Amino acid sequence: MINILDCKITPELVASHGMKPEEYDQLLVMLNREPTITELGIFSVMWSEHCSYKSSRVLLKTLPTEGSCVIQGPGENAGVVDIGDGDCIVFKMESHNHPSYIEPFQGAATGVGGIMRDIFTMGARPIANLNALRFGDPKHPETRRLLSGVVAGIANYGNSVGVPTVGGETDFDSAYNNNILVNVMCIGLAKTEKIFYSAAKGTGLPVIYVGSKTGRDGIHGATMASKEFSFDSQEKLATVQVGDPFAEKLLIEACLELMAGDVILAIQDMGAAGLTSSTSEMADKGGVGIELNLDNVPQRESDMTAYEMMLSESQERMLMVLKPGCESSAEKIFKKWGLDFAIIGYTTDSDRLVVKHNGEVHADIPVAMLVKAAPLYKRPWIETSKPEFIPTSTISTPSNTIESLKLILSHPQGCSRRWIWEQYDHMVMGDTLSRPGGDAAVVRVHGRDKAVAACCDVTPRYVLADPYMGTKQAVAECWRNLISVGADPLAITNNLNFGSPERKDIMGQIVSSVSGMGEACRALDFPVVSGNVSLYNETENQAIPPTPTVGGLGVLRRIDHMVNLAFKEEGNVILLLGPETGHLNQSLYQQIIIGSLSGEPPPIDLLEERRTGDFVRKLINSKKVFAVHDVSDGGLLVSISEMSLAGGKGANLLEYNGNLSTQGVWFGEDQSRYIIEISSVDSHAIIKSAEEAGVKSRVIGHVCGLTLMVGNEKIALEELRMVHEKWFSEYMN
Repeated sequence: MINILDCKITPELVASHGMKPEEYDQLLVMLNREPTITELGIFSVMWSEHCSYKSSRVLLKTLPTEGSCVIQGPGENAGVVDIGDGDCIVFKMESHNHPSYIEPFQGAATGVGGIMRDIFTMGARPIANLNALRFGDPKHPETRRLLSGVVAGIANYGNSVGVPTVGGETDFDSAYNNNILVNVMCIGLAKTEKIFYSAAKGTGLPVIYVGSKTGRDGIHGATMASKEFSFDSQEKLATVQVGDPFAEKLLIEACLELMAGDVILAIQDMGAAGLTSSTSEMADKGGVGIELNLDNVPQRESDMTAYEMMLSESQERMLMVLKPGCESSAEKIFKKWGLDFAIIGYTTDSDRLVVKHNGEVHADIPVAMLVKAAPLYKRPWIETSKPEFIPTSTISTPSNTIESLKLILSHPQGCSRRWIWEQYDHMVMGDTLSRPGGDAAVVRVHGRDKAVAACCDVTPRYVLADPYMGTKQAVAECWRNLISVGADPLAITNNLNFGSPERKDIMGQIVSSVSGMGEACRALDFPVVSGNVSLYNETENQAIPPTPTVGGLGVLRRIDHMVNLAFKEEGNVILLLGPETGHLNQSLYQQIIIGSLSGEPPPIDLLEERRTGDFVRKLINSKKVFAVHDVSDGGLLVSISEMSLAGGKGANLLEYNGNLSTQGVWFGEDQSRYIIEISSVDSHAIIKSAEEAGVKSRVIGHVCGLTLMVGNEKIALEELRMVHEKWFSEYMN
């Protein structure tokens, strides 16, 4: 325990708080005195990378954040988009990377709890969770334990709260061996006239603490997440929060019950940096000060100091500002749900954060110093060298197509993730229309004839090779996945996971990635409404691959327009839409079959992407399409296999007679492509309309039997399914 009164501020203590010497010098000039230990702790978290975005704020401002459907863009707890009929969706993605490596179960679980609080703090009931997970080499001694713990933590929290986990993605790469990624996304449903914000406007208003008690868990979690990682994970165990999903469920119901009235003026989740960030941000946005009396903070441990209470990241806690005179009625609601309720302060006209404990002032800081005056860096950077294109004709490839397919589908990178999503309750609440395993999850707007679609996407090997092009591809793939289920794409959230921004090469990745994201979002009318930046994802100077995860949201105006990837009827035509160049550079085929990655990632033409996607969406709305699947990891044959396995129906694929290599045709990862199943009766008209729309098309086969046939090669679906699903279950057992 740090002794508040006797602790001397030394350079070593400042450094242990993650603060650079020049930042501390800036603090001294601004305060015109030495800080107390509590003030040092407050500044260290508010000026941390995790809370202040000091290395990325300049870049994030270049992203498109407005659109016809956008109600709230970045700057609040989550983004909000209008889906019509007075309904809106609140959604966001965040990371819990370092905590999940230190303690995978609690790290992942509290990540889920935290992102759900960001959603219901704005008045939305959480209706679905998604995640994007990255683990190290399956052969690494820690990977199985980390994977098992993370999946169990996500399942335990989401299942216990009663919010379905409906989608996500999981990949393996040795570069994540010592720094896994756990990105979690939540979407919630609210009414447009009942959105709640965090700005605490007005003075003399009661500041209310609700939820669970404050303990010593999670202290300096934000600081830990803002530094390079190391192997002393057990020493950092105290920085990992401990979650209670049942308390979260009670907190959701209590907050939504209170929100049904007209008593809340401002509300904020106590997430990273706990009381410090919630009070500072509410005061800053409202242009007021806040005076806290920590004697009134509900505590589950004895003799807690002001330092510990201000920096604790104990879970399931909220801060709100109420209309005067409403305290008693609000307290009854929270007591009914078995939760703590305490008046811990008041808003003031001082524009200062004042913290009192045991009759003494432990902090007295201008709010602007904590938020607006946080350091802002324009870090030097160098551009990632552009890789050369390697012609497919120069790549030595095996001749047996089916054997190559089996190797890809049985590899950790290409196999089924069924083992993971079967741990999650994806049907709770009864509104999940499209389960995990498809292009995007679809969840009904309860009691209505419309639904929302959501997905998570990024291909780190593309981004590592070319951050600009790879990030454009991530946005475009997310857009394609939404279209593939019949949704109109509306907006994205993101989670930008990178190494240390103090390294010029890593900063170059960030700059190029944000540039590519902005270009793709503008071209596709797909604005960024929320997100998170997670930097310093590296251990012993080994950075993770750049991983800018994109979470997309779309709306289906009518549920009967929903489609999926499963083949439906014998004899139907399988049509490929989009360009074909046989691009094998940076493909799964290159990684798994050839044994190493090289060359440039597949280029993406955003005009062609938009043209092809709009055409597919019109076809879906005309109900001329039986099944749709975008072509992504593994290429054309892998995508067709997934459609066959989903529908339990085989396919007879025509031999390719063009000038591309056989392996390039079946395993190339050209972008902007869809496979659609249509009736033979409609095929000629659809092919003609595609030509008129400037969309390339080619008949590649027919739905047929229980066998996948490629020319003279074939494989039974039963064997294909065994190959696809065997690895994960055997690995985890």
